[in-house]
Amino acid sequence: MRFVIVTGLSGAGKSLVIRYLEDMEYFCMDNLPPMMIPKFLELCRQSKKIQRVAIVVDVRGGTFFDDLDDCLTGLNKSGIPYEILFMEASDEVLIARYKESRRTHPLIEMGSLAKGIAEERVRLARIKGMADHVVDTSGLLPKDLRSIIVNLYADDIDTHGLTVTVMSFGYKYGLPLEADLVFDVRFLPNPFYIESLKRHSGLDSPVRDYIFDFPQTQEFVSRLDGLLDYLLPYYREEGKAHLVIGIGCTGGRHRSVAIAEELAGLIKKHGYRVSVEHRDIERRRG
Repeated sequence: MRFVIVTGLSGAGKSLVIRYLEDMEYFCMDNLPPMMIPKFLELCRQSKKIQRVAIVVDVRGGTFFDDLDDCLTGLNKSGIPYEILFMEASDEVLIARYKESRRTHPLIEMGSLAKGIAEERVRLARIKGMADHVVDTSGLLPKDLRSIIVNLYADDIDTHGLTVTVMSFGYKYGLPLEADLVFDVRFLPNPFYIESLKRHSGLDSPVRDYIFDFPQTQEFVSRLDGLLDYLLPYYREEGKAHLVIGIGCTGGRHRSVAIAEELAGLIKKHGYRVSVEHRDIERRRG
């Protein structure tokens, strides 16, 4: 089990890091008191499904944060491997972020925001020295930070950092609100009007063979594959973690289903994680 401790200065990007780690299938916990870490890890290790764990520990924990040294000592004695990721940024950037977000610094009782940041640096100096990785987010865009986190912690899973859902649907039942891209395949010949095919779906070979027997179907899928091969890396670079592609026909049972299945297979070959959802396949046209 890979275990990452995320810590660092307030406002330096720990919340974004946890979001990115969750996208990479890490089981994440924010602001966990250090004294609870051993028990938390024990529970995680009892589950065969949890292979990656990340927790955020910082000065928001108040006096509980002082237990971190003892906790790490205990982990070392128990032979439990862990990694420490320390997030930081310049004072100017941190002050600007707090002014923009209008949030309160956890050490604001020190008298001013600048003094709170200075005190936080003092309290975190020891853990920073122990860190495996220190990331300064002062000049980073969210997409740049995400790229760093993916490179550090993605292992061999989802190296593209983007999950794609291909969703078939019927226009008569409305557009899928969650779709980022929508493609209309109602221009293709409709198996619904073939008596031997109308009661089948795009998951059945006779319907699929009928649809893909037409040259326009093959050309459309080939062109769409090329378009997505071009687009998906840019969505990934912009920090998008999940892309939903809608494929629509009239009733969402024949053409859209067959095309969605074919498209999902092609996207998977490009190295992305893909799921397929057929929203309206069980509906019946009246």
